Amino acid sequence: MSSGIFPEIDEDAIYLSRKDVNEPLSSFSSYLFELDGFEWPSVEHYFHAMKFEDPSYQNKIRQAASPAIAKKLGRTRFRKVRSDWGKVRVVVMTRAIYTKCLTHEEIATGLIATKSAKLVENSQYDYFWGCGRDRRGNNAFGKVLMGVRAKLTESS
Repeated sequence: MSSGIFPEIDEDAIYLSRKDVNEPLSSFSSYLFELDGFEWPSVEHYFHAMKFEDPSYQNKIRQAASPAIAKKLGRTRFRKVRSDWGKVRVVVMTRAIYTKCLTHEEIATGLIATKSAKLVENSQYDYFWGCGRDRRGNNAFGKVLMGVRAKLTESS
């Protein structure tokens, strides 16, 4: 039981950052995959492009020079985000991660190798996708990875 205001660090968890371009499980890592008829440079490119219904703007995000630029384009306040985005964003992320794993066997193998460890997106500022500063966030990205891991494990 925690003696402070923050939960204790889970020693069995694997903490990672989805912004780490050198982490294969990251949404920012550059591993090409094909989904919805297009080739995507990273999961981050796909995720942010799917926020919009305008095919030309989706294409602009897909062609962004880096995942950071794709994210910046996807966070614009000058474009209307699709009305159901709050409901579908986890599905969009899951499809991209799963497709990336199917495309790159070494990533799938690495994800399966985490066995039953809790995967945590270690973001102090993001309480939806990450664990947040106090580690009480939703950890949606970690949950997506664990869900994809379960699907890959059952189909292998």
